[in-house]
Amino acid sequence: MRLILTALIFLFGMFDLFMGLNFLLNPAATAVGFGLEPLGTAEIQGLSTLRADFMAFFGVVAGCMMIGAWRRNADLLLVPAALMGTAVTVRAIGLMLDGPYPGWPVPMAVELSHVILLVAAWRVLPHHKIEELTS
Repeated sequence: MRLILTALIFLFGMFDLFMGLNFLLNPAATAVGFGLEPLGTAEIQGLSTLRADFMAFFGVVAGCMMIGAWRRNADLLLVPAALMGTAVTVRAIGLMLDGPYPGWPVPMAVELSHVILLVAAWRVLPHHKIEELTS
């Protein structure tokens, strides 16, 4: 069970890493799939924001997942679980406030599957206690 969870976390992490790299290297084209587009005189600022914010989000998620899976450290999985949990919660709020849009279940399913996988793995994989530094 641990091996399967570890492999799945690593694969999900690779997916997130590629998402982040897509935003870093080709933000305009990648953003279209998210319903975003930098426009007008602020286009360069928009591209910079897409690169920075989405690479940060997906990069941190991917890094914590892949390092946590590699080191079998369940505590590192709490960071991406919190990020994806926040994302799916805010999407649900947006769905209630703004209504549905075409394709809305896909990103929510991806984020929710991350949360379920990460929380399940957090319960199964070992936790590493932080050792107190004594002087």
